Order: sequence, then C-alpha cells, then structure tokens
Amino acid sequence: DELAEYLGLQKQTIYNWLTQKKISGLKIGKVWRFDRKYIDEWLKKCSKANNG
Repeated sequence: DELAEYLGLQKQTIYNWLTQKKISGLKIGKVWRFDRKYIDEWLKKCSKANNG
C-alpha cells in the first residue's frame, strides 16, 4: 500500500510489476517489502530511459 501511495499508482499496478519482474521486493508472510533506495534508483533509471 505504501509503495503504491508513494508512486501514486494502484496496488494492482505494483503487483503486476512484481509478477512481470519490472521491480523486485521481498515477501514476508503476506506482506511485500521494498527498499526505498532501490525504488528511487529504479525511478531515476526509468526517467532517464523515457527522456533519452
């Protein structure tokens, strides 16, 4: 929930990205955990790729 809110996306989008291996996370029990540093770096890479 927090990652979806942080990125301004639906939770389903995050789950789709996980299954498509676009992002990585750690599942502990029923809860997914994400490294904020990794997410921020991933966002920078995506931004650079989209902006050329």
